[in-house]
Amino acid sequence: MRHYELLVVLKPTLTAEELQTKLNFLKEILEKNGAVIAAKHEIGTRRLAYQIEKFERGTYSIFYFTAPTAAIAEVERLIRLSEEMIRFMTVKFENQKELRFWNKQVEKLTKKSEPTPAPVVAPVAEVVESKETPAEEIVTTEA
Repeated sequence: MRHYELLVVLKPTLTAEELQTKLNFLKEILEKNGAVIAAKHEIGTRRLAYQIEKFERGTYSIFYFTAPTAAIAEVERLIRLSEEMIRFMTVKFENQKELRFWNKQVEKLTKKSEPTPAPVVAPVAEVVESKETPAEEIVTTEA
C-alpha cells in the first residue's frame, strides 16, 4: 500500500447536491479499488490560473488515501470518463520526508473535522426596570 494525494477540480456550475454526489462517487471508486481514505478536504470554488474548457473557476477537493499501485490506473481511467471533473492530479508520496508531510496533512484535516465542544455559558439573569407610571399617579382632567 502506497500513500497518495488526489486533487480534483470539478466544474463550478454543479449544485451542492451534484457536487456531493460526484465526490461520493469518487470516494466509492477509490474504496472499490482497495483504497483506504485517510482524509478529505473540500477547498471550495477558486479562480483557475487559466481557462479550462471555458471555465475560469473550479471547485477543488483533495483526497488523502493509501492504495495499491494497480488501483490508481483504474481510478484515473474512471475520472477521465467523468465530464464534471475538468482536471485531476495524483501525487505519490514515497520517501520519509514526503510521508511525514502526508501524515501531517492527514492529522491536520482530521483535527478540523472533529467537532469542538461549545463553550459552556451560564445564563445571565435579566433585570427589567418598568418605566410605566402607576395608576394612582395618572390624573385626568375633564373640561
